[in-house]
Amino acid sequence: MDMKKIGVFLRELRKEQGLTQEELGEKLGVTNKTISRWETGVYLPPVECLKLLSEEYGLTINELLCGQRLEEQSYQSAAEQTIASALERSEWSEKQEKQFEKRIIVLMVFNTLLALGIIRLLPDAAQWESVVKEIIVLVLVLLLFTISNALAMVALALRNGVEPEFPVKATSDSGQDEN
Repeated sequence: MDMKKIGVFLRELRKEQGLTQEELGEKLGVTNKTISRWETGVYLPPVECLKLLSEEYGLTINELLCGQRLEEQSYQSAAEQTIASALERSEWSEKQEKQFEKRIIVLMVFNTLLALGIIRLLPDAAQWESVVKEIIVLVLVLLLFTISNALAMVALALRNGVEPEFPVKATSDSGQDEN
């Protein structure tokens, strides 16, 4: 599958319908930023959205994934190619996903051990001029640990397709006009 070709096709279809990215996003229940990502070929719409897009545009999912309208005679071969490509992509994605999750877990374990090691190395309160200094160092280490693991969990969530919504209105990724 050619993600750029699919994206260009999705943009053309949206414009043919006279919709903005925001209007289409509202119909599909996604943000205009998500529509932009599809149209620039950064991401592929999930199956649920492909179904909705095919209904909206009066095309088949196969035509959407081929990035073009298909004639009757070329439809069967295009379907075979699309299925093969989707299977290859999902197999590769599963391997990449497992590697990514392992790396995040290793990072979180490392951060935990690092924080515990730093805390263990702190001198006894009797050796410090003030207990306040020890408390400050302890708080900073725990803050570092919390931030680092929170970032790792956000990365994992984003990788699993959970897109956080921020109150600031998003613009298109490409910086281009979304119409």
